[in-house]
Amino acid sequence: MLYLRQGDPQQAIAILERGLEVCRVWHIPLMFPWVASALGAAYSLEGRLAEAQSILEHAIERAAAMNITARQGLQVAWLSEVHLLAGRLEEAHALAQHALHLARDYKERGHEAWILRLLGEITAHRDPLDGEQAEAFYRQALALTQELGMRPLLAHCHLSLGALDATIGRGEQARAERTAAIDLYRAMEMTFWLPQAEGALARVEGR
Repeated sequence: MLYLRQGDPQQAIAILERGLEVCRVWHIPLMFPWVASALGAAYSLEGRLAEAQSILEHAIERAAAMNITARQGLQVAWLSEVHLLAGRLEEAHALAQHALHLARDYKERGHEAWILRLLGEITAHRDPLDGEQAEAFYRQALALTQELGMRPLLAHCHLSLGALDATIGRGEQARAERTAAIDLYRAMEMTFWLPQAEGALARVEGR
């Protein structure tokens, strides 16, 4: 999970695939949904969307069959993100809404913050753009993230807000948000997202 959050999918995949094999060989069913869903998230980060969707759906089904409620919201959110990356916005939105209900029902506030930012991402990709709704989701995620001290998600929220500001013509705000994201990514050595953030900042500055 540390490698996944830091943006090192290759390291995360190596460890999680080994963990999944341990679950299978030693018959540890309770751990399987969590390890498998995290592996699906790592696959999606590397762009292996078909594999990510397959293993996430299987993990969610196994968790439901065993009545495992912990982390369900995050697992469904990871599947939603796969659909978003594949351009299937309606499926992504339905899954994200379901994930949000799960996180709130089971009082998983950290997962709720991740899902609110995801809903902002889905809304920001709609055509026509509903900028107010996207910003509302991002602001809710940002407030909860700051309250809980979730610095990796804080960086992502600033990056997302910067992209939205740039899209709707708020250049100064876009510059400030992207600078904040870059500072956080550098501080936490989250280099996976640095090129995206630095390129976006260069564009808004006309470099």
